[in-house]
Amino acid sequence: MTQTIASRFRSFRILLLLFLAVCGALLAGAAPASAHAALTGSDPKQGSVVDKAPAQVSLTFSEEVAMNDGSLRVLDPKGKRVDTGKATNLSGTTYGVKLRPGLPDGTFTVTYQVVSADSHPVSGAFTFSIGAPSQTSVAASGQEVGGGVVGVLYGAARYVSYAGFILLVGGAAFVLACWQRGAGVRPVQRLVIAGWLALTGATLALLLLRGSYVGSGKIGDIFDLTLLGQVLQTKSGAALVSRLLLLAAAALFIAVLFGAYVKRDEADASGSSDEAAAEKKDLTFGLAIGGAVVAAGLAATWAMAEHASTGIQTGVAMPVDVLHLLAVAVWLGGLATLLVALFRAPVETQIETVAVRRFSRLAFGAVLTLVATGIYQSWRQVGTWSALTDTTYGQLLLVKVGLVAVLVGIASISRRWTGQLLEAAGAVAATVVEQRTAKKTTATVAQERTAKKATATVAQRRTAKKTPAGVSTDSRRAAQLARQRAAVATARDKRAREADPHRSGLRRSALTEAGVAIVLLAVTTVLTTTEPGRTEEAVKQATASASQRSGPLSLKIPFDTGGEDGKGTVELTLDPARVGGNEMHVFVERPNGKAFDVPEVKVAFTLAAKDIGPLPVTPDRIATGHWSAIGVQIPMAGDWKIAVTVRTSDIDQTTVNKNAKIG
Repeated sequence: MTQTIASRFRSFRILLLLFLAVCGALLAGAAPASAHAALTGSDPKQGSVVDKAPAQVSLTFSEEVAMNDGSLRVLDPKGKRVDTGKATNLSGTTYGVKLRPGLPDGTFTVTYQVVSADSHPVSGAFTFSIGAPSQTSVAASGQEVGGGVVGVLYGAARYVSYAGFILLVGGAAFVLACWQRGAGVRPVQRLVIAGWLALTGATLALLLLRGSYVGSGKIGDIFDLTLLGQVLQTKSGAALVSRLLLLAAAALFIAVLFGAYVKRDEADASGSSDEAAAEKKDLTFGLAIGGAVVAAGLAATWAMAEHASTGIQTGVAMPVDVLHLLAVAVWLGGLATLLVALFRAPVETQIETVAVRRFSRLAFGAVLTLVATGIYQSWRQVGTWSALTDTTYGQLLLVKVGLVAVLVGIASISRRWTGQLLEAAGAVAATVVEQRTAKKTTATVAQERTAKKATATVAQRRTAKKTPAGVSTDSRRAAQLARQRAAVATARDKRAREADPHRSGLRRSALTEAGVAIVLLAVTTVLTTTEPGRTEEAVKQATASASQRSGPLSLKIPFDTGGEDGKGTVELTLDPARVGGNEMHVFVERPNGKAFDVPEVKVAFTLAAKDIGPLPVTPDRIATGHWSAIGVQIPMAGDWKIAVTVRTSDIDQTTVNKNAKIG
């Protein structure tokens, strides 16, 4: 008996350790949280040098962000704020802040701390210079939000909230759709209630942590009522409050399911009237409709505040996300309930064959829903095949797909022999019940004989001998005997269950599925805090475009003025080839590579996409075949047309053109 009990709880310990290990590993790498909005552009550009002070600084993000008056700050070289303090939405995903007039030359630092449309904090900093770069006392690294102790606590609360939702919704769905007798089984009740408590506690924790998580990151700000008030006015705060209200309705649902519904089930099982059966049927239908509405509402509180609420096709993505979450809960939550029923349910109330077959069909439907919604979500969040393999989000998605495939494989194997296993288990259960009834009858006769003798003995000693606590010795012995009999009966039930190899095999299969499901849940939760592949790819492209001309620009263009000695090559260099001031050199060479002393060279820059230019530049002659200009201003990044005019005589000249990306 000791080995049987130890083996049973060893399995639970392994499952618990697996859960803690996965969560610990993921939490260790979850701070700071990945930002889902990224800075894709700014004006002035990062690291640029402008000729005069701009009137404002603007930042462009990959999606809409929320900000307050302190979200955008511009600091001078001494660290003093030079912005007006009020950030505004200029257009679309571009935001700006006005600058004070009369700014001196030097290097200025722009810091930003905003919240993306899918509720994740984003922060960073960059510099630009007016006139010429200078030393600055401001660190341009920017404050990282979403990290530290508060970030870890917030991440843990997110994991717990998902787990609680799965246990609550999946457990209730399993009872109503597959095993209505399970509503009266204590272990099943405790599982569903534990899910409700976990989701409620995690939601309250998220609401308190939210202000500090997207702000200072200080533990002391967790209970700041001012921050809490600001959180309640945001989309994330509204989603969390809505979740709490829906959990109140879920509490009423649980009370009816495990209260009035159990009584109706007991009345129906005792062979009462058809009226009672009809009442139970109506109550089941009402609970199913009400539970579905509450479950969909709970799932929508995630959809309205995270990935699905931003990006492309939000009107389609949010309902799809709700279906995806509900399918996950029905499958994995039902699996957890099945596991509890197999491990903890008494022999007399063990799960029937038909119940497991119902869950098999329900889980199959949930898996089909997961596949359909998952394909759409993957396309929406990843976008390209390269993002699937080259981004963190895509790689995690591949891991999730692999885990789902493993789960489906295990479930398909279990489904083939589930019916045979449970039919054998049901036969064993019936035998155990008969044996217990027969043993109880035999034991009752023996107890009656013993009771007569004990009554006479107790009557003789009741007035003669009392224990210090005033309780007779025989009463204490009787209580001890009752406890021993109960322990023996419990051990007998356990031995009967453990002796059945079919039931033991089903438990191992369900336990394996649950272990894989725990890892799948952890990976799924990390996906919600990871920057989508589509966004990461867009940021990489924007960064590559911005840094493409990180070094000096050099162009070689052949020319022919048409006159005698009119052929040659002009080489133009522009350093650093960025927005702002640049140094330009022009070298004119003959076909044999020697310097060509021409009378005149002129250059013009045109950005046709923005209708800018031509911007003429007349370089100064430095030496034979060498012309130069300092402070050539490039006002905007883009694909510029560079026109170079070379005159080789009083009447012979030509203009040659070449396009190049600048900025």
